[in-house]
Amino acid sequence: MPTRRQLLSGAAVAAGVAALPPAEQAYGEAAEAHGGGSLFPLGVASGDPLPHSVILWTRLIRDGLRRPVEVEWQVARDERFRRIVRDGRTVARPELAHSVHVDARGLDDGHEYFYRFRALGRISPTGRTKTAGPAGTLRFGVVNCQDFQNGYWPAYWGLAAEDLDVVVHLGDYIYEYDPDSRFADRRHTTPATPGIDQLVTLDDYRARHAQYKTDPALQAAHAAFPWIVTWDDHETENNYAGLIDEIDDTGAKRQTLAQFTRQRAAAYQAYYEHMPIRADPRPGRADLRIFRRFDFGRLLRLNVLDTRQYRSDQPGGFPGDFGLAAAGETNTGTLTGEHQESWLKAGLDHSPARWNVVAQQVMMSRIKFPNPTGAPVPPIVANLDQWDGYAPQRTRFLNYLADKRVENPVILAGDIHSTWFSELRTDFDRPELKPVAVEFTATSVSSDFPIAFDAPLKQVNPTLNPHVRYFDGSRRGYLRCLVTGGAWHTDVRTVDTIDVRETPVTTSSSWTVEAGTSVLTR
Repeated sequence: MPTRRQLLSGAAVAAGVAALPPAEQAYGEAAEAHGGGSLFPLGVASGDPLPHSVILWTRLIRDGLRRPVEVEWQVARDERFRRIVRDGRTVARPELAHSVHVDARGLDDGHEYFYRFRALGRISPTGRTKTAGPAGTLRFGVVNCQDFQNGYWPAYWGLAAEDLDVVVHLGDYIYEYDPDSRFADRRHTTPATPGIDQLVTLDDYRARHAQYKTDPALQAAHAAFPWIVTWDDHETENNYAGLIDEIDDTGAKRQTLAQFTRQRAAAYQAYYEHMPIRADPRPGRADLRIFRRFDFGRLLRLNVLDTRQYRSDQPGGFPGDFGLAAAGETNTGTLTGEHQESWLKAGLDHSPARWNVVAQQVMMSRIKFPNPTGAPVPPIVANLDQWDGYAPQRTRFLNYLADKRVENPVILAGDIHSTWFSELRTDFDRPELKPVAVEFTATSVSSDFPIAFDAPLKQVNPTLNPHVRYFDGSRRGYLRCLVTGGAWHTDVRTVDTIDVRETPVTTSSSWTVEAGTSVLTR
């Protein structure tokens, strides 16, 4: 019997053709003989699962394709499409890069489905998806930070082989940097303005997204499960805040408000065009609402945040946004914006779920770092791009969790290319206080963490950051979470190297939170 990886990672065009009725099968075979899969080089994906619907995605790519194209889609109970339950037609339009977003509705809750597309005589690979629904158990993966140039993505082969209901991606799906890689086949696409180490135009962002989507391991992981995605900074530009350019940009890299507004509009449009996301794109506009909420019965509510589009500037003006913690402790700014913060609290206030999850980009835990510059003064600094740069808002939110007695809050984070599991308290200087939430920060798929800081952080965390129960900066991978009514179990799934396309995934560490405790145990 073929494995899920064998079924879904290869171009499943042949399987799709074989499943058609005889007349259509001959049509499909003729299309295959003339390069059947070439119209769908980026594969297929699904996402934003609701109890009775899910978004189905693909993008048509062919030289010279300029006109709108009619696309047929099918959803079936089985991978051979003998039991088709929903089908229809949509139009892939050039103004959205011939991307396809189908909101397939009328499905049963908590059920597995298979889907595919057909256009211009070509049939897409087959994808597997699953709707949200009531369940006693939820299994999901957490991924982020996949710098194409830094190495390969064996973690995605491991993820594709897991038994999961959904995957949550916390951002940095692409990176904006100029071509520069030690791997000849992993060099970034060349942007319209090389030399400034960032993307600017819509074509720049489209080409970079398309390049990332060609990776077979990523395609396999998308084809295996529905994804719930959100962006961080690199989908637009490193450490941007709202419509404010990166602090370290000077000369040709530095942009005016008008210039950066145009760049962000291009970045957001290209993101929508390449993601299986339920959103309302407005080409040319620099805003796109992507904070949203998902319920998996009464077991788990997932609140997905956007901590880039609405944030105020990082405080202090420090290079790289690493600097004195005091700058963040007195910052009255916001990571979320007032509207999103109110939306989040309203969703937590009225949640029926046993577990209440906030999926967002940057660590909420207070973290004291040894000065990364090596300078003796100050010896300890904070990453002010994280919640440490917005400490009053963090304190306000943690006090809210305590005062409202929100049931089993869990924070998911990424961004820092390393694994951190922490217990969150309303006052991090009082370790005797009962934790009000736990935080799981996932390591990167391939983006680099300075290995020189791994051992020093492991040494100082018990003293400087006693609320951190687990840290590892040496490995790349993802998190695998198993949630029941009584407990939350997280496995750290890692690979030994990203220098090769395929290598085994193993479990580096496992932690559990018993419901009602917000305490991490091995």
